[in-house]
Amino acid sequence: MMKALTGVVPVISKSHQMLRIWPWFLILVVPCATVASVQTAPFLPRQSLISEREHQVWKTPKRAAEFRDVPHVSAKARCEDTRPPQAITTPDPLLVPAGPGLRVKVSFIVGTDGRVHSPLILQSAGPVGDRNVLRTVRTWRYRPATCNGVPTEAEGKIEFSRR
Repeated sequence: MMKALTGVVPVISKSHQMLRIWPWFLILVVPCATVASVQTAPFLPRQSLISEREHQVWKTPKRAAEFRDVPHVSAKARCEDTRPPQAITTPDPLLVPAGPGLRVKVSFIVGTDGRVHSPLILQSAGPVGDRNVLRTVRTWRYRPATCNGVPTEAEGKIEFSRR
C-alpha cells in the first residue's frame, strides 16, 4: 500500500529554476542590450561634397537646333503652310565627362505624336555621355510639325557643347 505524504514541500533544484528564468531573460534582456550597443555614425558633410561636385559637373549646355521635313515618297502635294515642331519639354542632358571642348551632335525624328523617335549620335562624347544624352532626348516632347495643318514628321538635329 502507498502512504500519502502530507506536509512535504517539493524541493526545486537551482538548475530547474534557471530553466524557467532563461526564456524570460532572452525575451527581455537581450533586445535591450543590443539596442543599447548600437551607435549612430556621426554626420559627415558628404552631402555637401556631392552637391559641390554636382555644381562643378552640371552646367547648362549650349544648344543649336535645326529642323527639316522628312520627305515621304507618297507625298504628292507640297506643303504651302509648314510649321516646325514646337518644344514642350526638353530638359538638358548631363554631359559626362564635362570637358570645356565637349560636343555631342544628335539627329532624331519628331513623330506625329510629338515624341522623339530614332535618336542617333552623330558626334560622340563617349559611351557614358552618349547614353545620358540619348536617354534624355528620348524623354523630350514637342507639338508636332504641321503641313497644311496636318501633323507630320520632322527631322531634328541638335548639338550640345560646353563653352
